[in-house]
Amino acid sequence: MRVNVLVGGPLEMVPTELILQRKDEKWIGVDRGALRLLKWGIKPVLTIGDFDSITGEELQGLEDKITRIETYPPEKDYTDTQLGVKFAIQEQADEIEIFGATGGRLDHLLANLFLPLQSEFKPYLTRIKIIDCQNVVTYYLPGDYTISRLPHKKYLAFVNLTPVRGLTLEDEKYPLQNWNSQIPFSWTSNEFTADENHFSFESGIVSVIQCNDRLK
Repeated sequence: MRVNVLVGGPLEMVPTELILQRKDEKWIGVDRGALRLLKWGIKPVLTIGDFDSITGEELQGLEDKITRIETYPPEKDYTDTQLGVKFAIQEQADEIEIFGATGGRLDHLLANLFLPLQSEFKPYLTRIKIIDCQNVVTYYLPGDYTISRLPHKKYLAFVNLTPVRGLTLEDEKYPLQNWNSQIPFSWTSNEFTADENHFSFESGIVSVIQCNDRLK
């Protein structure tokens, strides 16, 4: 089962068309994301957050339309996005896809990008995906992988988020052989050479980003 999470990042980075295609799936509205879902005719199973980005009147509107709302104080141990992902995990989601998590404040972007590395979320790391109009971010633990090219995504990046050993890009346009690093590094602007390509690594955590230059 896939659970979609919409948080309140800049609207221009949110792939509205894709969200509408998933109208009948399970959604979690995080903070302002809940207002957007309702506007698009999607009733989330849960609305969660500190709601510091919406007015009291808007919050009242949510309370009138959504059965389950969980409100937290701004001074809390979890970010709003973390709270949304925690609930998706409780729902035993096989896939957790996060929208509205990029653009705007850089500290928010980094918090969302690094979320799957935290000990509480790491067991579910391979289930988590971040999606916006230009990028699809996935996460990998050590192993050998086949990746499929997504429509409208020209570029392919491999980003080690932790120290990594043995990163090998077998058949991408720019191959790499048994590469090691003690610091995070982004191998950007690579490309597929076929509908499916392959990569592997021996230790660490790697994110793979499929992306394009223009908003779509």
